[in-house]
Amino acid sequence: MSLNSFGRLFRVTTWGESHGPAIGCVLDGVPPRIALNESDIQPFLDKRRPGTSRFVTQRRESDTVVILSGTFEGQTTGAPISLEIRNEDARSRDYSENRNKFRPGHADYTYQAKYGVRDHRGGGRQSARETAMRVAAGAVARKILGPDITLRGALTQCGEKEIDRTHWDWTETVNNDFWCPDAEAVAKWKNYLDTVRKAGSSVGAVIEIEALGVPAGLGAPHYGKLDADLAAAMMSIHAVKGVEVGAGFAAAALSGEENADEMRTGPDGTVEFLSNNAGGIIGGISTGQNIYLRFAIKPTSSILTPRKTVTKDGREDEIVTKGRHDPCVGIRAVPVGEAMMACTLADHFLLHRAQCDS
Repeated sequence: MSLNSFGRLFRVTTWGESHGPAIGCVLDGVPPRIALNESDIQPFLDKRRPGTSRFVTQRRESDTVVILSGTFEGQTTGAPISLEIRNEDARSRDYSENRNKFRPGHADYTYQAKYGVRDHRGGGRQSARETAMRVAAGAVARKILGPDITLRGALTQCGEKEIDRTHWDWTETVNNDFWCPDAEAVAKWKNYLDTVRKAGSSVGAVIEIEALGVPAGLGAPHYGKLDADLAAAMMSIHAVKGVEVGAGFAAAALSGEENADEMRTGPDGTVEFLSNNAGGIIGGISTGQNIYLRFAIKPTSSILTPRKTVTKDGREDEIVTKGRHDPCVGIRAVPVGEAMMACTLADHFLLHRAQCDS
């Protein structure tokens, strides 16, 4: 299986399967002399960890990360950093009944078509469990970016239920199980997801990610556009089906006058923008404004309602997917989106420093 790595100077390679003994990643290109311990990584993994509420999968994993290489006396050495998380609560028997059936909406069929073999236990490599290592990598990426750059994410739509954007409060995202910035929406979402969960069904979600403090100049004009790389990073997350940067598709309905982010000179002589329809990126290069994007997550494909399918030998059949699954996988995708933003920005930060020496 090829293409398990992303990034150029800050390069992340993930490995492992959902029901294997462990998952892990190797990070190339981390500069030396950066303070790094497991305690710098673990809080971000805890944000994504399963079993934290009734609204996510009840698989019980501590997601305890171990640094295997690349640090000495609490500092990075410049050598590859290897991170590992042991799988503690895999229940492979939940999947044995459907080992020869393709789950609709999952990558079972496409993996079989491409490789001629697949791991039916929880999806193997196609499982969203792989994203734990992206979150771990994102924690290291934040150390490269430094304290002046802040990344944050929020769930703004759960199934058909959207937040009221006039109630937006970033501080509220850490006070509920949904990373929701609208306190009034939380109670409605709880009732809604309880109904979905008890029915054995699932719903999708929309997530917004924002980066503050990103300097102007990151990215390249043509085949290394920052927004293109961010879109690719988000699309690489399991179950993501759409990405918008800035005004996104809504920009198509704006006039040129409305869409243009007008500029003025600030008190300190720097450029100030009067709006941010571009989402902090113009011509593939960061403007110095906040970078923001949103992505859409499809409903979890593992549901209890019987669905039509076929078997490996081509026989028509029905399937019910048992096991422990998220009624809305978008909840745990919030820290994953933050991590992919961090990894992409860290890569572009190092590329910019290499070319422009700043």
